[in-house]
Amino acid sequence: MKAEIYEVITKKKEFSQLPRKDVEIAYSSFEKRQTSEEEKIRLTRGLLHKVFGAFLSRKLLGPKNKSFEWILRKHISTRERIEFYPEIYSGILKGLGKRISVIDLGAGVNGFSYNFFRKAGFDVSYSGVEAIGQLVELTNNYFEKEKINGRMLHLSLFDIEEIKKIIKKIEKPRVIFLFKVVDSLEMLSRDFSKKLISEISSLADRIVVSFATESMIKRKKFYAKRTWFLEFLKENYSILYDFELGKERYIVFKK
Repeated sequence: MKAEIYEVITKKKEFSQLPRKDVEIAYSSFEKRQTSEEEKIRLTRGLLHKVFGAFLSRKLLGPKNKSFEWILRKHISTRERIEFYPEIYSGILKGLGKRISVIDLGAGVNGFSYNFFRKAGFDVSYSGVEAIGQLVELTNNYFEKEKINGRMLHLSLFDIEEIKKIIKKIEKPRVIFLFKVVDSLEMLSRDFSKKLISEISSLADRIVVSFATESMIKRKKFYAKRTWFLEFLKENYSILYDFELGKERYIVFKK
């Protein structure tokens, strides 16, 4: 992809701090179409909006001095978890002891839920990986202000080797979160979620994948069973827990 095309695509504020790799993968879906460059750019932006923008309120691109509850409620992916966070974290982290390292891939603003780890009785070292640079900066500012044992990294989830290097340096026991991430990865690259999990599973004590069970906008129940993904997990991993809370299904598994 030419540099000038990348610059045009990322002129929109919501895409302005996306890793080049994510933009290139999105653009490659339309690059060979027999259509104008303007149309390819429009289609690429549409795909990026489905993957990233649909989860992002513009109010999160520059808020100042807002509470962690305010931030969590403004992000479409986290607001429905607020009343369930202590129960969610108790359910997915139980049996690992009190001191745990969490690696949150595709974190969004989930780092603002850190106080709920404490409420659930865990002492967590938190590392988040996120493609939207504004959310990385927002969360890191919060961690610094509140003196939280956490950090956010601006990185594409498609950069598997770099993610593996990061995980290997983190203290055990390690738990990897992939909250509402699989569907987004599949929009950009089919079966990439299986590749990612296969590459990182041996580095974690457990992995947690979640899926929305209802449309976050229209509040309609999903009928998609994601059989392909569930069969992949059952064939290759031990399923520890599988439960639903707050319109979200959590599957906890290990190598």
